[in-house]
Amino acid sequence: MSLLDHVKRRFARAPEPVRGAVDAGGDPDERILAWGELRRDEGWLVATSRGLRAVGSQGSGGELLRWHEVGHAKWTTVPSGGGDLAVTPLAEVEPGVQARQPVRRYAFSDEGDLPAVVRRRVDETVVASQRSPLPGGGGVLLVARRIPGQPGREWAVVFDDDAHRADPEAREAARQKLAELVAADQPG
Repeated sequence: MSLLDHVKRRFARAPEPVRGAVDAGGDPDERILAWGELRRDEGWLVATSRGLRAVGSQGSGGELLRWHEVGHAKWTTVPSGGGDLAVTPLAEVEPGVQARQPVRRYAFSDEGDLPAVVRRRVDETVVASQRSPLPGGGGVLLVARRIPGQPGREWAVVFDDDAHRADPEAREAARQKLAELVAADQPG
């Protein structure tokens, strides 16, 4: 992409179906930050101030995946142009415990600034992150995230393997590790 194309893209308005879908979301404070055009005329993936939203080619807007619910996002450039984005959402399965959901894959013909915006937004939500082993194998990710629009941060446990979530010994070890991190994080 030439410098001129990049400047034009930077100051261009999002396509009408994208603007309409974000407006239909009902949040007057949600702003479009970047969008990428999906292959095969499937629509767009849109990064907004609130999260990621898939928009169909006719403007039908999917649900919003909030930034603090993105566990992992990986961009891969494709030699023929465009690229692929794999997003692993997190879902709260009980208070303070999140589980990885199936990976969502998006193939782009034109990604624009989307990969950089996704990276920045996901990174901005993570305040602290620590991987810890569990007794008997496996591990947990202990992570503190900023939730946009809320004061402070929220700590959560993400088990590497969902089977460990049901193991009382692993759960207690994760709970203790999380309590230690939260206590160390408190001021004074």
